[in-house]
Amino acid sequence: MLRNVAIIAHVDHGKTTLVDALLRQSENFKIKADAVKDLIMDSNDLERERGITIFSKNAAVTYKDYKINIVDTPGHADFGGEVERIMRMVDGVLLVVDAKEGPMPQTKFVLRKAIEAGHKVIVVINKIDKPDARSNWTLNQVFSLFIELGANDVQMDFPVIYASGVQGKAGLVADLSTMTNIEPVFEAIVKYIAVPEFNKESVLQMLTVNLTDDSYKGKIAIGRLYGGIIKKGMLVMHINRKGEMKKETITSLMAFSGLERIEVNEIVDGDIIAIAGIPDVSIGETITDIENPQPLPIIKIDEPTIKMTFGVNTSPFTGKEGEYGTSRNLKERLEKELETDVALAVVQGTSADRWTVSGRGELHLSILIEKMRREGYELEVSKPQVILKTIDGKTMEPMELVSVEIPEKFTGTIIEMMGTRFGIMKDMKVDREIAFIDFIIPSRGLIGIRNEFLTSTKGTGIMNSIFHGFEPFKGELLGRLRGSLIATEAGTSNSYGLTSAQERGQLFIGPGIKIYEGMVVGQNSKSDDVMVNICRSKELTNFRNANKSMGESIDVPRVMTLENAIDYISDDELVEITPQNIRIRKMFLTDGERKKNKNKKLTG
Repeated sequence: MLRNVAIIAHVDHGKTTLVDALLRQSENFKIKADAVKDLIMDSNDLERERGITIFSKNAAVTYKDYKINIVDTPGHADFGGEVERIMRMVDGVLLVVDAKEGPMPQTKFVLRKAIEAGHKVIVVINKIDKPDARSNWTLNQVFSLFIELGANDVQMDFPVIYASGVQGKAGLVADLSTMTNIEPVFEAIVKYIAVPEFNKESVLQMLTVNLTDDSYKGKIAIGRLYGGIIKKGMLVMHINRKGEMKKETITSLMAFSGLERIEVNEIVDGDIIAIAGIPDVSIGETITDIENPQPLPIIKIDEPTIKMTFGVNTSPFTGKEGEYGTSRNLKERLEKELETDVALAVVQGTSADRWTVSGRGELHLSILIEKMRREGYELEVSKPQVILKTIDGKTMEPMELVSVEIPEKFTGTIIEMMGTRFGIMKDMKVDREIAFIDFIIPSRGLIGIRNEFLTSTKGTGIMNSIFHGFEPFKGELLGRLRGSLIATEAGTSNSYGLTSAQERGQLFIGPGIKIYEGMVVGQNSKSDDVMVNICRSKELTNFRNANKSMGESIDVPRVMTLENAIDYISDDELVEITPQNIRIRKMFLTDGERKKNKNKKLTG
């Protein structure tokens, strides 16, 4: 017997830890002793570093006489494209909710996708081992969320499992002392998730939902078999997103067992499978019968809301730190990403070495940039911008539902911060000196806000957001309140130059760093840009300057990660990304070029 189930949750509600427990306690799961680790499904380095699931993954486990295909999905709304298409591959979902936090914005997002797909939902209230867990409150909040999202009567009658994923235990009541293992979750899947609808006598139909590469087999398409019989070596019809048809031969047919793909000769049920032999296959396309080709509905994906310009690196350091930096390299890499990321859009820019890349949010695009950087690419990117739409003659902009969790003493500061960005408070609750506040705010109001938010709450605040919809344009936002410290000449930064420059603001770099003219080396304490020479050396004389303290030291520079740099830059700045460094620079590197461009705008 077969079951296909996805696991969905808000970020950091323990979804991947619960998957680990299901894998480890299944009957067929094996892993090499030297590879035993937590978060087995988060195999990507970026996922492990950030503690989030970015890419959906498949695993298959055996429980009694059942094969259960488990699909782990991202919890962050920026990767909603992954969640949306996975809903087409499964027959039900496990909704994991933190017993302390309850439903969060992205819980709402992923649950909406499951309800829209008509799936049965098993609610897993996780982390009941937390000292401040409140399982009954969480259950009531989940019930209210089902009502809000318009669940039908069958979906409203959802089963509830209580669990501690980290301990690998679950039960039907919120009492950890009565739990022994994760088996109640398996039992719920078998009992409540429907058997896949399948007719092996019907026409062969498979929908490609995911893609991966193999150095020997080539491109591998992963998806669900909806009907018919599929065999290794058989001739099939590939129908692409344009409706064009092409005959192909399946060179490899695989099913999932544990985390591995195993070769099989034939599959005759509604299993999740992987096939090779179709080099130009893409997500959302159909593999079907050659004599009677019948396409499946194309996967519908929500539109992108944020765009950035990606371009060839034009800094003086171009070509020195990256392996791939030409326009052809970047074009091919972006085209490759489009094959697997259906929520991404790429359009040729105003020149052959510029592209407008659109995605579901800053995180979505920054993950792409980080992947490229680690693969040896170097490039430069512009400030993120929201994508405006014209509806009935009105300019509309994307809005976000933002939920913050902060100590009560910071409520005034955060409400004021959101207000300056056209944020409107919709709800506020205070529980045990912690304030939970919901805002509706333009998506552009969130660009660059996270650093300010963490600073204002002294690192104690939590902020989550989800796409809310389009509303009329709210007006122009105030720009960045502080200017940049700009290097006036090329060279190597030294203590003398940095000591002098830090009097103007906060530095981004320390001594011994290679600098070029026009590079942003810090943030000014005032609103205008200031030119500084951090490569200047102290002149050697026989006299000591009595006015200078002998105890001067350089402040610790502010580390600018990729996300920090993207958040920081203004419209006339770029982020230079290489495998070795993240730099901020002015679009026009010399002071003369900047003045000329400014005058051109004033007179143009």
